[in-house]
Amino acid sequence: MNKKILIVVLSLMVFVALASGTLIFLKSNPPLETNTLASNENQHSVIVGFGNKGWGDIHLTEVAVNNYEEPMENKIQMSNAMQGFIITDDFRSDEAQPYRFTDIDEATIKTGTSPTETLEKQNDGSASEDDEIYGLSVMHDEEIRTVHIQYSYFGVTLFEEVELDF
Repeated sequence: MNKKILIVVLSLMVFVALASGTLIFLKSNPPLETNTLASNENQHSVIVGFGNKGWGDIHLTEVAVNNYEEPMENKIQMSNAMQGFIITDDFRSDEAQPYRFTDIDEATIKTGTSPTETLEKQNDGSASEDDEIYGLSVMHDEEIRTVHIQYSYFGVTLFEEVELDF
């Protein structure tokens, strides 16, 4: 009987150690990488370029601005390294039509879309339309100073905070 209890206790300890180690690793090496920051002149519309440098897909779950306020509108902009992003106040405008916008809960951020790797390809001339890039387009009725991104990675909820220092 004591042997069974010892095995159960040791198994639980190993599970807790593995789960804790995984969480610590993910917190110290987040898979979401941000790089591009751009805004319109009054900073009511911003775009945060980002990608996935991890091993599995990322799903954005929530976006907030400034003091965790809900933005007026936000979308994921999916483009390619040759086309780039558009800063817009209207996702349905004629200028925005060549770009693909989707709701944050409908987008899957694929692995291998690290902005750093894409930038290296652009710099050495090997970038192509196959190099997918993602941008978070956010609109608010006030100046946006901070964008808070909550996302899920392998079932773990992680957070990224992007300060806009223009």
